[in-house]
Amino acid sequence: MAASILRRSLLAPRCRAGDVAALHSGPSRRRAQAPGPIASGRRMGKSPAGERSVAPWVAVVGLEIHAQISSNSKLFSGSQVQFAAPPNSLVSFFDASLPGTLPALNRRCVEAAVMTGLALNCSINKKSLFDRKHYFYADLPAGYQITQQRLPVAVNGSLSYSLCVGGKKNQMVTRTVRIKQIQLEQDSGKSLHDDTRSQTLIDLNRAGVGLMEVVMEPDMSSGEEAAAAVRELQLILQTLGSSQAIMAEGQLRVDANVSVHHPGEALGVRTEVKNINSARFLARAIDYEIQRQIKELENGGTVINETRAFDYKLGCTIPMRDKEGKQDYRFMPEPNLPPLILCDNKSLPANTNHQHVVNIDWIRERLPDLPSVRRVKLVEQYGILPEHSFTLLNEDGLMEFFENVVRQTQMNPKKVIGWILNVMLGYLKQHNLTVQESPVSSLFLADLLNLLERGTISSSAAKQVLEELWKAEGKTPLQIVEEKKLELIQDQQELEQICQAVVEGHQEEVIRTGVGIEYSSLDTLVVCDANRLNCHLSSGSAFVCTSSKRNEGFISLACPRS
Repeated sequence: MAASILRRSLLAPRCRAGDVAALHSGPSRRRAQAPGPIASGRRMGKSPAGERSVAPWVAVVGLEIHAQISSNSKLFSGSQVQFAAPPNSLVSFFDASLPGTLPALNRRCVEAAVMTGLALNCSINKKSLFDRKHYFYADLPAGYQITQQRLPVAVNGSLSYSLCVGGKKNQMVTRTVRIKQIQLEQDSGKSLHDDTRSQTLIDLNRAGVGLMEVVMEPDMSSGEEAAAAVRELQLILQTLGSSQAIMAEGQLRVDANVSVHHPGEALGVRTEVKNINSARFLARAIDYEIQRQIKELENGGTVINETRAFDYKLGCTIPMRDKEGKQDYRFMPEPNLPPLILCDNKSLPANTNHQHVVNIDWIRERLPDLPSVRRVKLVEQYGILPEHSFTLLNEDGLMEFFENVVRQTQMNPKKVIGWILNVMLGYLKQHNLTVQESPVSSLFLADLLNLLERGTISSSAAKQVLEELWKAEGKTPLQIVEEKKLELIQDQQELEQICQAVVEGHQEEVIRTGVGIEYSSLDTLVVCDANRLNCHLSSGSAFVCTSSKRNEGFISLACPRS
């Protein structure tokens, strides 16, 4: 009923209270310079002798990540959660903040937060509290958000992530960022700005959806590090099933806190870059903001404590609102929710039904292998390179595809990984397809690699068959090989006949071979000419053929010297 009440989009003021229009032009604000944190630039000063000295900058980056919990219903109501549903079609009375409605905590969301906390090495609080955070935006109809400010569900964790050193894929380092806390909270609705009519439309489908806010300590110093940490967290959430973490759908949104300072000085004034929904854009936004702050300080200005947005088209950050007058959110305990009590095996009352409690140890025992463990297993089990294990896990479904191929082929896994990453993945990206959408199944690729491994076809023929598999639905690799006559010739007598025909047709090349040209050039000639005649030879077969003829003195007889 509430959905029908809100079916028509609500109108709201174009700008939120406290917002400042984001303009590229305008007078620059200068204030007394404060020491600040961040890096990769130089500050020029003067030494007592009057010579200019150079001091490096250090960058400091912390992240606040909002992950939408994978759940059929919202955090405190029974409304369904569905991406791209018609506006205001999934809204309960509680979501719309109609008088008299009360929250009912979603058990699934609690379990997802506990699972995520355990995976990130956090301490799980057996007692956590809910708070009201007051602010007034049109897409927050209650005028407050239910969150966990005082005592969150998980604290004091860590996340290890890896990144390439100096852009070299085969040189990877592992770093760790501390996790301050993980808290449960509601999402807000969505504001849709209509500039032509100077109005904002409100969609409350997202209002009340369960979020996990993961707060990372400022242990990073570049956009590359931040992006690597977010990608690793994204993989962990997807492995756990606690969040789909699809950034393009807004299921994982990142706020970056950035500051710069000189070594040995206090941290600098920070800025917050809000709502970044791409790891690539996150890296660009942070790196831009670092350089912007350094330039501002080196020009005698100061960094202002403000909220900024990243303009994806221009590749720069732009101001949203000034935070120097700190906003008072008037946090207060949520009166309609009791403390959230969790238990473990020791504190679990006897004869308690598991459906009525959230048991930390029960969840811990059911944690799947995390990406870091799976990478180690891939390297140890299949002998592949560590950087290849990252690619297999980073592409959704690619690791399962690889393992299915390995199980069904006699080819060495090291060769299989080359075909999948260098050939198969290239086709997928070229056609803008996911692994799940691939027209070539793992079974067909395994059959193709078996033909190659047994010497039935050559490597170039295998690539030709793979191209045909993309076009010919239902045909097996063997059927395509037979139709295209791509089998390598194995009969010794037929090989000798081909060799003789090629030698007789290229007497000048044979004469040059006899006077010092490498025999490998003759082998290549045999292969190329045989392929031109639609007779498929491997380089090994050509070598055997030409070697045999050399030993018989065939070359000198076929092409006597004048």
